[in-house]
Amino acid sequence: MSTLRELLDEYIGYRKGLNYSPRSLEEYFYDCGGFLGHLEGRFQVSTAPELRKHHIFSYQKSLGARRNRRGMPLHARTVNKNLSGVRNFLEHLASRGHVLRSLPEALAPVREPSFLPLGAPAHAEMRRALAKINISTPVGYRDRTILEILYSTGIRASELSGLDVNSFDSGNATLTVFGKGRKQRMVPVGRTAMRFLETYVRAVRPFLLTGGQSDALFLNRSGTRLRRYTLGFIVHRHFACASPDVNVTPHSFRRSCTTELIRSDANLYHVKELLGHETLETIRHYAKLTITDLKRTHARCHPREKDGS
Repeated sequence: MSTLRELLDEYIGYRKGLNYSPRSLEEYFYDCGGFLGHLEGRFQVSTAPELRKHHIFSYQKSLGARRNRRGMPLHARTVNKNLSGVRNFLEHLASRGHVLRSLPEALAPVREPSFLPLGAPAHAEMRRALAKINISTPVGYRDRTILEILYSTGIRASELSGLDVNSFDSGNATLTVFGKGRKQRMVPVGRTAMRFLETYVRAVRPFLLTGGQSDALFLNRSGTRLRRYTLGFIVHRHFACASPDVNVTPHSFRRSCTTELIRSDANLYHVKELLGHETLETIRHYAKLTITDLKRTHARCHPREKDGS
């Protein structure tokens, strides 16, 4: 009889055969591996026939008690993403007769609070932080180019790290990116970001390309592709002093880009296409007015504010 670990390996191979991206496969393996670790450590369950609903409930409860690196409870969206991965695995097992079909249904998604997006620096903060980057060195110029691209296009960190030199079309001022599910799309690059990108490709990237060859657009100090996790260090290094009150991550640039576009009355459908989302539902939070917007409208429109006394 196959163990759950062996069935997980089979499941990952099945997903790989369906052409899922390496990142998606890693996430499935991580989420399902945590589930199996809970079963083994708490209940000594290692095979599919041993699985019961109370094991499922126990795992879901454990996610609610888990804390992130800052000691905070996991965001509901993070919990649901984890549960979705485990549910898909259980549905795969059920389809092959390893477990009852009622088991996947026991994993119910948690309710996600409707909060405004956090960690999105305003345009003034972005300008101030970007202007402080020392661009007199190849690495500094690379960092400024990366952050300008993230802010201009709103692409994901994984999409940026996956860019190749031929992803960049200088004549049309566009980038071709591969999003989730390896879906390809073209995104426009703003004038400021384009100016930095053109200079980076012509005059800076050759200095970083030390030995060998690489098709990657953005390179690390050893001349190989810049990895997604490295972007977090780059962002933190340049924003830790400029915006100490805001937890700025690579994803913050995506939020800031989206917020500023919608605040300037951009068409929501166009914003959805730019970000590579399937539906408008994903950006619904950004369409909500911030308190700054409300105060500005209140001051401009309320008759008492016009009395001047």
